[in-house]
Amino acid sequence: MKELKKILYVEDEEDIRTIAQVALEDLGKFTVKICSSGQEAIEEAEAFSPDLLLLDVMMPGMDGPATLQALRSKPALATTPAIFMTAKAQNNEIMEYRKMGVLDVIIKPFDPMKLASDLKECWKKHRG
Repeated sequence: MKELKKILYVEDEEDIRTIAQVALEDLGKFTVKICSSGQEAIEEAEAFSPDLLLLDVMMPGMDGPATLQALRSKPALATTPAIFMTAKAQNNEIMEYRKMGVLDVIIKPFDPMKLASDLKECWKKHRG
């Protein structure tokens, strides 16, 4: 099983980006590429070559699902696992996200102390 090391994280809210970055880098020891928009993620993702895409669902302009679809159109990222983060977490919404091919959905507000371990657990569950 490939180890989870590199995460591309896309989030438009600066405060949430900062908290998640600290949680993922300091607690999870991941290498994290932070993008503030879907467009930035599309521009940066191939060069970064992430193991996992972590995408906010609600973003201005290009939302998480549209960003995922655009990233999936790139051959190098077509099968890169993805997880959505969202406050929109009704059962029907989560089912729709999973139909898009995401491994899981992390519900906001998330616990920064558990974020890295939650991602590792999800990775192990789906990739192991």
